[in-house]
Amino acid sequence: MFGIYIHIPFCEKKCSYCDFYSIERVERVDAFAENLIREISLRGESGSRFPAATSVFFGGGTPSLLPPKYITRIFDALFRNFSISDDVEITMECNPGTITLESLRGYRSAGVNRLSFGVQSFHEAELEFLDRIHSPDEAREAVRLARSAGFDNVNIDLMFALPPQTLESWHETLRSAVALEIEHISAYSLIYEEGTPLFARLSRGQVRCTDEETDARMYAEAINYLDKNGFKQYEVSNFARSGRECRHNLTYWNGEEYLAFGPSAHGCIDKTRYWNYRNLALYNKSIDSGKLPIANSETLSLTERMFERAFLEIRAQGIRLDDFHKDFGIDVLSALGNDLQIWIKNGLLYVCAGRLSLASAGYSVCDELTTRIIAILETAAGKIWEISEYGKESTIS
Repeated sequence: MFGIYIHIPFCEKKCSYCDFYSIERVERVDAFAENLIREISLRGESGSRFPAATSVFFGGGTPSLLPPKYITRIFDALFRNFSISDDVEITMECNPGTITLESLRGYRSAGVNRLSFGVQSFHEAELEFLDRIHSPDEAREAVRLARSAGFDNVNIDLMFALPPQTLESWHETLRSAVALEIEHISAYSLIYEEGTPLFARLSRGQVRCTDEETDARMYAEAINYLDKNGFKQYEVSNFARSGRECRHNLTYWNGEEYLAFGPSAHGCIDKTRYWNYRNLALYNKSIDSGKLPIANSETLSLTERMFERAFLEIRAQGIRLDDFHKDFGIDVLSALGNDLQIWIKNGLLYVCAGRLSLASAGYSVCDELTTRIIAILETAAGKIWEISEYGKESTIS
Protein backbone atom coordinates (compact mmCIF):
# COMPACT_ATOMS: atom_id res chain seq x y z
CA MET A 1 0.00 0.00 0.00
CA PHE A 2 1.04 3.61 -0.59
CA GLY A 3 -0.83 6.64 0.70
CA ILE A 4 -1.23 10.34 0.04
CA TYR A 5 -2.31 12.68 2.83
CA ILE A 6 -3.52 16.24 2.19
CA HIS A 7 -3.97 18.67 5.09
CA ILE A 8 -6.60 21.40 4.76
CA PRO A 9 -5.92 23.87 7.61
CA PHE A 10 -9.20 25.78 7.85
CA CYS A 11 -12.02 25.68 10.40
CA GLU A 12 -15.08 27.84 10.93
CA LYS A 13 -14.47 27.39 14.66
CA LYS A 14 -11.58 25.51 16.23
CA CYS A 15 -12.68 22.84 18.71
CA SER A 16 -11.38 23.27 22.25
CA TYR A 17 -9.69 19.83 22.35
CA CYS A 18 -7.99 19.89 18.93
CA ASP A 19 -4.21 20.27 18.62
CA PHE A 20 -4.02 19.77 14.85
CA TYR A 21 -2.87 22.79 12.87
CA SER A 22 -5.83 24.87 11.76
CA ILE A 23 -6.84 28.51 11.48
CA GLU A 24 -10.18 30.32 11.57
CA ARG A 25 -9.56 32.37 8.42
CA VAL A 26 -11.64 30.72 5.70
CA GLU A 27 -11.23 33.68 3.33
CA ARG A 28 -7.73 32.36 2.55
CA VAL A 29 -9.03 29.12 1.08
CA ASP A 30 -8.69 30.14 -2.58
CA ALA A 31 -5.05 31.21 -2.36
CA PHE A 32 -4.20 28.13 -0.28
CA ALA A 33 -5.72 25.76 -2.82
CA GLU A 34 -3.56 27.27 -5.56
CA ASN A 35 -0.40 26.76 -3.52
CA LEU A 36 -1.41 23.23 -2.55
CA ILE A 37 -1.68 22.37 -6.24
CA ARG A 38 1.74 23.94 -6.80
CA GLU A 39 3.21 21.84 -3.97
CA ILE A 40 1.86 18.68 -5.59
CA SER A 41 3.47 19.72 -8.89
CA LEU A 42 6.79 20.53 -7.20
CA ARG A 43 6.90 17.08 -5.63
CA GLY A 44 5.97 15.50 -8.97
CA GLU A 45 8.77 17.40 -10.71
CA SER A 46 11.35 16.26 -8.16
CA GLY A 47 12.17 13.19 -10.22
CA SER A 48 11.33 10.70 -7.49
CA ARG A 49 9.23 7.67 -8.39
CA PHE A 50 6.56 6.31 -6.10
CA PRO A 51 4.27 3.26 -6.09
CA ALA A 52 0.67 3.66 -7.20
CA ALA A 53 -1.32 5.34 -4.44
CA THR A 54 -3.93 3.05 -2.93
CA SER A 55 -5.43 5.77 -0.73
CA VAL A 56 -5.81 9.54 -0.62
CA PHE A 57 -6.94 11.18 2.62
CA PHE A 58 -8.10 14.78 3.06
CA GLY A 59 -7.67 15.71 6.74
CA GLY A 60 -7.69 18.92 8.70
CA GLY A 61 -8.91 21.28 9.85
CA THR A 62 -12.15 20.97 7.95
CA PRO A 63 -11.61 19.77 4.37
CA SER A 64 -15.31 20.20 3.62
CA LEU A 65 -14.75 23.98 3.70
CA LEU A 66 -12.95 23.56 0.38
CA PRO A 67 -15.36 23.99 -2.56
CA PRO A 68 -15.70 20.92 -4.84
CA LYS A 69 -14.09 22.78 -7.73
CA TYR A 70 -10.79 22.81 -5.85
CA ILE A 71 -11.06 19.14 -4.95
CA THR A 72 -11.41 18.45 -8.68
CA ARG A 73 -8.31 20.51 -9.47
CA ILE A 74 -6.32 18.83 -6.68
CA PHE A 75 -7.23 15.43 -8.09
CA ASP A 76 -6.19 16.57 -11.55
CA ALA A 77 -2.80 17.57 -10.14
CA LEU A 78 -2.41 14.25 -8.33
CA PHE A 79 -3.22 12.25 -11.45
CA ARG A 80 -0.83 14.34 -13.56
CA ASN A 81 2.07 13.85 -11.17
CA PHE A 82 1.60 10.45 -9.57
CA SER A 83 0.36 6.98 -10.28
CA ILE A 84 -3.05 6.37 -8.72
CA SER A 85 -4.52 2.89 -8.27
CA ASP A 86 -7.73 2.15 -10.18
CA ASP A 87 -9.49 1.20 -6.94
CA VAL A 88 -8.02 3.99 -4.84
CA GLU A 89 -9.81 4.84 -1.57
CA ILE A 90 -10.34 8.61 -1.37
CA THR A 91 -11.50 9.87 2.04
CA MET A 92 -12.60 13.36 3.00
CA GLU A 93 -13.13 14.47 6.59
CA CYS A 94 -16.28 16.55 6.93
CA ASN A 95 -17.93 18.59 9.64
CA PRO A 96 -21.70 17.92 9.58
CA GLY A 97 -22.28 21.64 9.95
CA THR A 98 -20.43 22.56 6.75
CA ILE A 99 -21.94 20.33 4.06
CA THR A 100 -24.95 20.44 1.73
CA LEU A 101 -26.34 17.90 -0.70
CA GLU A 102 -24.89 20.00 -3.52
CA SER A 103 -21.39 20.08 -2.03
CA LEU A 104 -21.45 16.34 -1.31
CA ARG A 105 -22.52 15.61 -4.85
CA GLY A 106 -19.65 17.80 -6.02
CA TYR A 107 -17.13 15.86 -3.90
CA ARG A 108 -18.52 12.55 -5.15
CA SER A 109 -18.30 13.74 -8.76
CA ALA A 110 -14.71 14.88 -8.16
CA GLY A 111 -13.73 11.38 -7.06
CA VAL A 112 -14.16 11.23 -3.28
CA ASN A 113 -15.59 7.79 -2.43
CA ARG A 114 -15.41 7.73 1.39
CA LEU A 115 -16.59 10.30 3.94
CA SER A 116 -15.56 10.68 7.58
CA PHE A 117 -17.88 12.83 9.69
CA GLY A 118 -16.60 14.34 12.96
CA VAL A 119 -19.78 13.71 14.93
CA GLN A 120 -18.25 13.04 18.41
CA SER A 121 -21.59 12.84 20.24
CA PHE A 122 -25.34 12.75 19.75
CA HIS A 123 -26.03 14.89 22.82
CA GLU A 124 -26.32 18.67 22.65
CA ALA A 125 -24.60 19.41 25.97
CA GLU A 126 -21.62 17.24 25.05
CA LEU A 127 -21.27 18.90 21.65
CA GLU A 128 -21.37 22.31 23.31
CA PHE A 129 -18.63 21.24 25.72
CA LEU A 130 -16.44 20.30 22.72
CA ASP A 131 -17.28 23.56 20.86
CA ARG A 132 -18.72 21.65 17.91
CA ILE A 133 -20.75 23.71 15.44
CA HIS A 134 -23.32 21.04 14.56
CA SER A 135 -26.31 19.57 16.38
CA PRO A 136 -27.22 15.88 16.79
CA ASP A 137 -29.92 16.22 14.16
CA GLU A 138 -27.47 17.82 11.73
CA ALA A 139 -25.15 14.84 12.21
CA ARG A 140 -27.95 12.43 11.32
CA GLU A 141 -28.93 14.59 8.36
CA ALA A 142 -25.31 14.64 7.12
CA VAL A 143 -25.29 10.85 6.83
CA ARG A 144 -28.64 10.89 5.05
CA LEU A 145 -27.33 13.50 2.59
CA ALA A 146 -24.19 11.43 2.03
CA ARG A 147 -26.33 8.49 0.97
CA SER A 148 -28.38 10.71 -1.31
CA ALA A 149 -25.16 11.98 -2.90
CA GLY A 150 -24.08 8.41 -3.71
CA PHE A 151 -21.64 7.57 -0.90
CA ASP A 152 -21.68 3.95 0.23
CA ASN A 153 -18.68 4.14 2.58
CA VAL A 154 -19.14 6.43 5.59
CA ASN A 155 -17.30 6.73 8.92
CA ILE A 156 -18.23 8.76 11.95
CA ASP A 157 -15.87 9.75 14.77
CA LEU A 158 -17.14 9.46 18.33
CA MET A 159 -15.58 10.57 21.60
CA PHE A 160 -15.99 9.23 25.11
CA ALA A 161 -14.81 10.13 28.63
CA LEU A 162 -16.19 13.66 28.27
CA PRO A 163 -16.79 15.39 31.63
CA PRO A 164 -20.52 15.92 30.98
CA GLN A 165 -20.93 12.36 29.65
CA THR A 166 -22.49 9.43 31.51
CA LEU A 167 -22.44 5.72 30.76
CA GLU A 168 -26.06 6.06 29.69
CA SER A 169 -25.44 8.97 27.32
CA TRP A 170 -22.43 7.16 25.83
CA HIS A 171 -24.54 4.08 25.17
CA GLU A 172 -27.16 6.29 23.53
CA THR A 173 -24.49 7.84 21.29
CA LEU A 174 -23.32 4.36 20.27
CA ARG A 175 -26.90 3.27 19.63
CA SER A 176 -27.55 6.37 17.51
CA ALA A 177 -24.40 5.75 15.47
CA VAL A 178 -25.25 2.10 14.76
CA ALA A 179 -28.81 3.08 13.81
CA LEU A 180 -27.40 5.15 10.94
CA GLU A 181 -26.23 1.91 9.27
CA ILE A 182 -22.80 3.29 8.44
CA GLU A 183 -19.73 1.23 7.52
CA HIS A 184 -17.11 2.43 10.01
CA ILE A 185 -16.89 3.96 13.49
CA SER A 186 -13.85 5.49 15.21
CA ALA A 187 -14.19 5.87 18.99
CA TYR A 188 -11.61 7.88 20.93
CA SER A 189 -11.16 8.71 24.59
CA LEU A 190 -10.88 12.46 25.16
CA ILE A 191 -7.26 13.59 25.46
CA TYR A 192 -6.33 16.90 27.06
CA GLU A 193 -3.57 18.01 24.67
CA GLU A 194 -1.17 20.60 26.03
CA GLY A 195 -1.61 23.97 24.32
CA THR A 196 -5.32 23.56 23.64
CA PRO A 197 -8.09 25.67 25.25
CA LEU A 198 -9.43 22.53 26.91
CA PHE A 199 -6.06 21.84 28.54
CA ALA A 200 -6.01 25.41 29.82
CA ARG A 201 -9.45 24.91 31.38
CA LEU A 202 -8.23 21.70 32.99
CA SER A 203 -5.16 23.48 34.37
CA ARG A 204 -7.38 26.18 35.90
CA GLY A 205 -9.59 23.57 37.53
CA GLN A 206 -12.62 24.49 35.40
CA VAL A 207 -13.05 20.92 34.17
CA ARG A 208 -12.17 17.55 35.66
CA CYS A 209 -10.97 14.46 33.80
CA THR A 210 -13.26 11.46 33.75
CA ASP A 211 -11.91 8.89 36.20
CA GLU A 212 -9.99 5.92 34.80
CA GLU A 213 -12.58 3.36 35.82
CA THR A 214 -15.40 5.14 33.99
CA ASP A 215 -13.15 5.70 30.97
CA ALA A 216 -12.38 1.96 30.87
CA ARG A 217 -16.05 1.02 31.23
CA MET A 218 -17.00 3.32 28.36
CA TYR A 219 -14.29 1.80 26.18
CA ALA A 220 -15.45 -1.72 27.04
CA GLU A 221 -19.02 -0.71 26.24
CA ALA A 222 -17.93 0.48 22.81
CA ILE A 223 -16.04 -2.74 22.07
CA ASN A 224 -18.91 -4.99 23.20
CA TYR A 225 -21.80 -3.04 21.70
CA LEU A 226 -20.15 -2.47 18.33
CA ASP A 227 -19.08 -6.12 18.11
CA LYS A 228 -22.67 -7.25 18.74
CA ASN A 229 -23.81 -4.97 15.93
CA GLY A 230 -21.43 -6.17 13.25
CA PHE A 231 -18.43 -3.87 13.70
CA LYS A 232 -15.12 -5.72 13.96
CA GLN A 233 -12.42 -3.98 15.97
CA TYR A 234 -9.28 -3.83 13.84
CA GLU A 235 -7.33 -1.19 15.77
CA VAL A 236 -7.45 0.27 19.27
CA SER A 237 -9.98 2.96 18.31
CA ASN A 238 -11.40 1.71 15.00
CA PHE A 239 -14.30 -0.58 14.14
CA ALA A 240 -15.54 -1.58 10.71
CA ARG A 241 -18.03 -3.77 8.97
CA SER A 242 -16.43 -6.60 7.00
CA GLY A 243 -14.24 -5.28 4.19
CA ARG A 244 -14.70 -1.62 5.19
CA GLU A 245 -11.50 -1.09 7.16
CA CYS A 246 -9.91 2.28 6.34
CA ARG A 247 -7.17 1.53 3.82
CA HIS A 248 -5.37 4.80 4.50
CA ASN A 249 -5.13 4.11 8.23
CA LEU A 250 -3.84 0.61 7.51
CA THR A 251 -1.07 2.22 5.44
CA TYR A 252 0.11 4.03 8.57
CA TRP A 253 -0.30 1.10 10.92
CA ASN A 254 1.54 -1.31 8.61
CA GLY A 255 4.50 1.05 8.36
CA GLU A 256 4.02 1.70 4.65
CA GLU A 257 5.19 4.85 2.86
CA TYR A 258 3.06 7.91 2.23
CA LEU A 259 3.37 11.39 0.77
CA ALA A 260 1.95 14.40 2.56
CA PHE A 261 0.91 17.84 1.34
CA GLY A 262 -0.27 20.99 3.08
CA PRO A 263 0.95 22.92 6.16
CA SER A 264 1.98 20.69 9.11
CA ALA A 265 1.50 17.51 7.05
CA HIS A 266 3.86 14.61 7.86
CA GLY A 267 5.07 12.11 5.25
CA CYS A 268 7.41 9.14 5.24
CA ILE A 269 9.40 8.13 2.16
CA ASP A 270 12.39 5.78 1.88
CA LYS A 271 12.78 5.43 5.67
CA THR A 272 12.80 9.22 6.05
CA ARG A 273 10.03 11.11 7.84
CA TYR A 274 9.48 14.73 6.84
CA TRP A 275 7.08 17.43 7.94
CA ASN A 276 5.92 20.68 6.37
CA TYR A 277 5.87 24.09 8.04
CA ARG A 278 3.16 24.35 10.68
CA ASN A 279 2.47 27.90 9.61
CA LEU A 280 0.49 28.98 6.56
CA ALA A 281 2.62 32.07 5.92
CA LEU A 282 5.88 30.07 5.92
CA TYR A 283 4.22 27.36 3.85
CA ASN A 284 3.11 29.89 1.22
CA LYS A 285 6.49 31.63 1.23
CA SER A 286 8.29 28.38 0.46
CA ILE A 287 5.88 27.48 -2.34
CA ASP A 288 6.15 31.00 -3.82
CA SER A 289 9.93 30.59 -3.97
CA GLY A 290 9.58 27.31 -5.85
CA LYS A 291 10.64 25.08 -2.96
CA LEU A 292 8.90 22.23 -1.20
CA PRO A 293 7.64 23.56 2.18
CA ILE A 294 9.55 21.01 4.26
CA ALA A 295 10.41 22.31 7.72
CA ASN A 296 12.59 19.36 8.66
CA SER A 297 13.16 15.63 8.22
CA GLU A 298 14.75 12.66 9.95
CA THR A 299 15.99 9.34 8.65
CA LEU A 300 14.82 6.57 10.94
CA SER A 301 17.44 4.19 12.28
CA LEU A 302 16.91 0.45 12.24
CA THR A 303 16.12 0.62 15.95
CA GLU A 304 13.52 3.34 15.47
CA ARG A 305 11.91 1.49 12.57
CA MET A 306 11.69 -1.69 14.63
CA PHE A 307 10.08 0.08 17.59
CA GLU A 308 7.65 1.95 15.36
CA ARG A 309 6.68 -1.19 13.45
CA ALA A 310 6.01 -3.14 16.64
CA PHE A 311 4.12 -0.24 18.24
CA LEU A 312 1.85 0.42 15.26
CA GLU A 313 1.18 -3.13 14.17
CA ILE A 314 0.37 -4.58 17.58
CA ARG A 315 -2.28 -1.85 18.02
CA ALA A 316 -3.89 -2.71 14.70
CA GLN A 317 -4.01 -6.01 12.80
CA GLY A 318 -1.01 -7.51 14.54
CA ILE A 319 2.75 -7.86 14.05
CA ARG A 320 3.52 -9.60 10.74
CA LEU A 321 5.89 -12.22 12.09
CA ASP A 322 7.67 -13.28 8.89
CA ASP A 323 8.15 -9.69 7.70
CA PHE A 324 9.42 -8.64 11.13
CA HIS A 325 11.99 -11.44 11.09
CA LYS A 326 13.04 -10.60 7.54
CA ASP A 327 13.40 -6.87 8.21
CA PHE A 328 14.94 -6.98 11.68
CA GLY A 329 16.32 -10.49 12.18
CA ILE A 330 14.14 -11.09 15.25
CA ASP A 331 11.86 -14.07 15.85
CA VAL A 332 9.15 -12.28 17.82
CA LEU A 333 7.53 -15.38 19.32
CA SER A 334 10.84 -16.77 20.55
CA ALA A 335 11.93 -13.40 21.91
CA LEU A 336 8.74 -12.95 23.94
CA GLY A 337 9.03 -16.50 25.31
CA ASN A 338 7.25 -17.22 28.58
CA ASP A 339 5.71 -13.74 28.74
CA LEU A 340 3.90 -14.45 25.49
CA GLN A 341 2.49 -17.74 26.81
CA ILE A 342 1.14 -15.95 29.89
CA TRP A 343 -0.46 -13.22 27.77
CA ILE A 344 -2.04 -15.78 25.47
CA LYS A 345 -3.32 -17.82 28.44
CA ASN A 346 -4.86 -14.65 29.93
CA GLY A 347 -6.64 -13.87 26.67
CA LEU A 348 -4.67 -10.72 25.86
CA LEU A 349 -2.89 -11.87 22.69
CA TYR A 350 -3.23 -14.58 20.08
CA VAL A 351 -1.27 -15.88 17.10
CA CYS A 352 -3.13 -16.46 13.84
CA ALA A 353 -2.38 -16.29 10.12
CA GLY A 354 1.23 -15.29 10.70
CA ARG A 355 0.45 -12.36 13.00
CA LEU A 356 0.71 -11.68 16.71
CA SER A 357 -2.46 -9.76 17.50
CA LEU A 358 -4.37 -8.24 20.39
CA ALA A 359 -7.39 -10.16 21.63
CA SER A 360 -10.44 -8.19 22.75
CA ALA A 361 -9.25 -8.10 26.37
CA GLY A 362 -5.82 -6.91 25.22
CA TYR A 363 -7.12 -3.65 23.81
CA SER A 364 -7.96 -2.32 27.27
CA VAL A 365 -4.32 -2.73 28.41
CA CYS A 366 -2.78 -1.99 25.03
CA ASP A 367 -0.37 0.74 26.16
CA GLU A 368 1.02 -1.31 29.04
CA LEU A 369 1.29 -4.43 26.89
CA THR A 370 2.95 -2.63 24.00
CA THR A 371 5.53 -1.02 26.29
CA ARG A 372 6.45 -4.43 27.69
CA ILE A 373 6.66 -6.07 24.25
CA ILE A 374 8.94 -3.34 22.92
CA ALA A 375 11.21 -3.59 25.96
CA ILE A 376 11.63 -7.34 25.39
CA LEU A 377 12.28 -6.84 21.67
CA GLU A 378 14.88 -4.19 22.52
CA THR A 379 16.78 -6.71 24.61
CA ALA A 380 16.52 -9.37 21.91
CA ALA A 381 17.68 -6.96 19.21
CA GLY A 382 20.69 -5.92 21.25
CA LYS A 383 21.85 -9.51 21.43
CA ILE A 384 21.08 -10.44 17.83
CA TRP A 385 22.42 -7.32 16.14
CA GLU A 386 25.78 -7.58 17.88
CA ILE A 387 26.55 -10.74 15.88
CA SER A 388 24.62 -10.14 12.67
CA GLU A 389 24.49 -7.93 9.61
CA TYR A 390 21.67 -5.90 11.17
CA GLY A 391 24.04 -4.32 13.66
CA LYS A 392 26.02 -2.76 10.81
CA GLU A 393 23.18 -0.33 10.21
CA SER A 394 22.14 0.44 13.77
CA THR A 395 22.97 -0.67 17.29
CA ILE A 396 21.03 -0.36 20.52
CA SER A 397 22.86 1.42 23.29
